[in-house]
Parts: sequence; structure tokens; C-alpha cells
Amino acid sequence: MSRRIAVFLRHGDYHQRPDTPSAHQPFALNPVGVAQARGAALLIAAMAKANGWAIHPVLHASNLLRAWQTADLIREGLGQIERVEGFDALAERGLGSAANLTVAEIEAVLHDDPRYDSPPRGWKSDSHYRVPLQGAESLMDAGVRVAAHVRTALAAMRGGGDVMGVFVGHGAAFRHAAHVLGAMEFDDLGAHSMFHATPVALEDRGEQPWRLAAGAWKVRAADDLDDPRNMD
Repeated sequence: MSRRIAVFLRHGDYHQRPDTPSAHQPFALNPVGVAQARGAALLIAAMAKANGWAIHPVLHASNLLRAWQTADLIREGLGQIERVEGFDALAERGLGSAANLTVAEIEAVLHDDPRYDSPPRGWKSDSHYRVPLQGAESLMDAGVRVAAHVRTALAAMRGGGDVMGVFVGHGAAFRHAAHVLGAMEFDDLGAHSMFHATPVALEDRGEQPWRLAAGAWKVRAADDLDDPRNMD
């Protein structure tokens, strides 16, 4: 029986606004991120060859520029990809009307709004906390959204043998999607992140929970668990 593999790949390093939860920042890759994205094509090709997986010719990417640009550089490097398709469903956790404000600005907004309590300590990495502003999501909301897209897209990928679909997006949303799919325990979410432009492969096992099939999560240091740079 053929296997279906979803490869999650976090975008490369980019021009991120400091002290700002990554959310929906519109900025491009920086030179380091461009190099990481070019290297990702080699990592994906090596992973496919080592496991006998056929790379699906359509890459799925978040529509945020850093992810789409990473996917497009991978397309160039692999040479066998027909196109990159962008999807809002693969975006990082959205903060709604607080998008792209700094941590201090978000906390000040909530402090000054008589309708809301101040956010709890560690709110940025709390899987279930949703900023109480219009359009905002929790990390788990984002994971459910990404997991739904990946399930549907992977099931539709045709081809003989084992097929590997590549999804380029964002670390926190991908980790929570992995939990929703059954490939990561909830208690492990906070202790792991993703390396930039480094593939993590999950296998769809039908009625059974998905499993880690290749690659590895990044283990986060105890002192960076609530760093805004690690929310993406």
C-alpha cells in the first residue's frame, strides 16, 4: 500500500520586527533566510531519496511572503516542481486587529480596554489563549486550520508509490497541527520548535494517529520558551 507523507518546512530567517509575535508580518527573507531556503531543496531531495518517496510536483505555501519565497526558492532548487500554490490556511497564528504590534503594545491595548483582563503571564506560548480582539486566533486554532488543509491536500495528491507533499509555513502553527494530527503530544508542544528551512516529515496512517517519519523537531532551551521569535 502506498504511503502519504506530509513534509512540514518552516520558512527561512526573515526581516522580523523585534519583540513582535511573528503573526502576519509581511516582510521578505533576509540573506541568511535565502541561503537557508536554497539549502532546503537539497535537504528535501535527500530525504525523498533516502526513503524512496516521490515529491509531489505542487508545493503548498503560506501566502505570507517569507513562506512563499522559501517555497519558490525550493522550487528553483529541486527543478522538478511544477508550481508553488499559496494558501491563507497555512498562515501562522493570527492576532487579528493586534497583528504586528509589539508584545508591549498588545499588552498596553488590553490593559487600557475596560472590557478585557490583562493577558496571563506566558500568553504568547499558551496554546489555548486567544487575544480577545477581533479576528484573533489561539495557537491551537491555527493548528486545527493547518491540519485540516494538510489532510485534505495530502489525500488529493495522486501518484504511484509513496508520495511526499511539501508544505512551507510557520513553526508554531505546524507544531500545533502535528498535535492535532496525533504526531506530537500536547505536553511536548512547548518544549519544541522548528529549525528554519529544515524538513520534518509526518506520515498519514489513516485511522491511526500520524507519526514522525523523518527529520526532527528543534528542542527549545528553557530560557527561550516565550521569546516572540520562537512563535513562528
